[in-house]
Amino acid sequence: MAHYSILIKNGTVFDGKGGAGVKADVGISGDEIKKIGNLAGASADEIINAEGKYVCPGFIDTTAHSDTHFTLFSSPRQESFFRQGVTTIVGGNCGSSLAPLLSKEATESLAKWTDTSKININWRTVEEMLSELDQHRLGVNFCTLVGFDTLYKSIAGNLEKINDDILKQLKLLLKNSIKEGAFGLSTSLSAESINNLGDDNLIDLLKEVKDRGALVKHHLEDEGKNILPSLSNVLHLARNSEARTQISHFKALGRSAWSVWPQSLEMIRIAREDGVDIMCDFFPYTRTGSSLFDFLPAWIKKEGREKILKTLRSHDSNERKDLLTYLKSLTLHYDRITIASTLHDFSSVGKTIEVLSEESGLSGEEIVLNLLEVNNLNVSIFSEVISEKNIEDLVKEEYSMVASDGVGYDVSSNTSEIMKDLAHPRSFGAFPRFLNDFAKKGIISWEQAIYKMTALPAKTLGLKDRGVIAKGNYADVVIFDPNTIEDQSTYDAPYRLPLGIERVFVNGKSAFEMAGRVLRYR
Repeated sequence: MAHYSILIKNGTVFDGKGGAGVKADVGISGDEIKKIGNLAGASADEIINAEGKYVCPGFIDTTAHSDTHFTLFSSPRQESFFRQGVTTIVGGNCGSSLAPLLSKEATESLAKWTDTSKININWRTVEEMLSELDQHRLGVNFCTLVGFDTLYKSIAGNLEKINDDILKQLKLLLKNSIKEGAFGLSTSLSAESINNLGDDNLIDLLKEVKDRGALVKHHLEDEGKNILPSLSNVLHLARNSEARTQISHFKALGRSAWSVWPQSLEMIRIAREDGVDIMCDFFPYTRTGSSLFDFLPAWIKKEGREKILKTLRSHDSNERKDLLTYLKSLTLHYDRITIASTLHDFSSVGKTIEVLSEESGLSGEEIVLNLLEVNNLNVSIFSEVISEKNIEDLVKEEYSMVASDGVGYDVSSNTSEIMKDLAHPRSFGAFPRFLNDFAKKGIISWEQAIYKMTALPAKTLGLKDRGVIAKGNYADVVIFDPNTIEDQSTYDAPYRLPLGIERVFVNGKSAFEMAGRVLRYR
């Protein structure tokens, strides 16, 4: 008679590959799925009756930021993720990663997300960073990409022009980083470092990723009124490099971009028909969560942290006046921009820039610069700029997958610390919200929805032995109630856990046991 460490009985099992759910039992021994089928008569250390519940692979979040926000270290349980069914998160997104950090400039570039002065960074390479994380117990599995901006600053610092020698060093460092376990390369195509590199050199670099079978992820240069040329550029890069490519948090920001959204989706469809290997991910919310720093023009971003702060503190300088003029030209809707988190000035959290402007008598542009100055550039915001219909249209596309674009928190043990910020609700409910809004309501089938959170991201990432319930795969498993699955987190009260997630197993153990692992690309 077979004996298992965990036996899940009578559930409807979705293997993650897009097929309909079937009534079956799942036997787990150690960290491995041992058998799926009728396991009547089998015994186990723990038997779970999943009658009326859905059993599926653990969700894989390919766009997470727990690394650059350093909550992997401060909140290693990552409870806000696993309580929504996420068992694996991917860091190193949008051009920034925790390694390689081979220069002062590379380390300083992380400061816009967290206070690096309070962190002991005792690594330089990807291998050293992953080895450090091996020493920490984690609630979820973690893997990383290499951020291009981090890579560039490690070699070239803040240099505006590069030569062949620097390009060779970039290629070598990228090659070594993937060899050490990085799953690919991420970019933010609006970054000054990308412009410094140039199109031909960037394609050469992306070919290095392609040659190693790894993934390229792009943050579009412009998700607003210039979304079509920005998307065209990504398709150009994917076509010419032939690298497997994913667009991070794909969306159209603002009404000027909403009108061309159908054309954007059609452009991707046509490219895929032509053989371009391109996917995208999205989060199911109409508000973005981003950095106030992103509003600054490219000409000052390249100056480096200390020079930027010096300009902000020089209230009568021509450079600061130029910044005010630039911000005014953006015609930002300050009534729709809410301060989500700050480094020091917590009194502004939860207020819109319009409210802060009215309270102080200062212009919205002055408020933006003052907040960045006081908080050492570390200010996060919410903006209401995404169309619900556009999200629904993207959900229906075969090339789209779900990701949170969020940060992991330890709710039960760190409540007093996190309550001083407004986390984006996606950090607590992106995956249950997606299931509730799109699968439960019949917009797509349950099997399609689960595929977009499991096997599809695993395949895109090149993650083997996860994302599918199959014999021999790692036992990352979620049990949820399809009738009650629903997010509870809101913009005003984000620290609320979802309903309907019954059990989560990471490598064959309850997620509460912190059995997550550091995964390496092979």
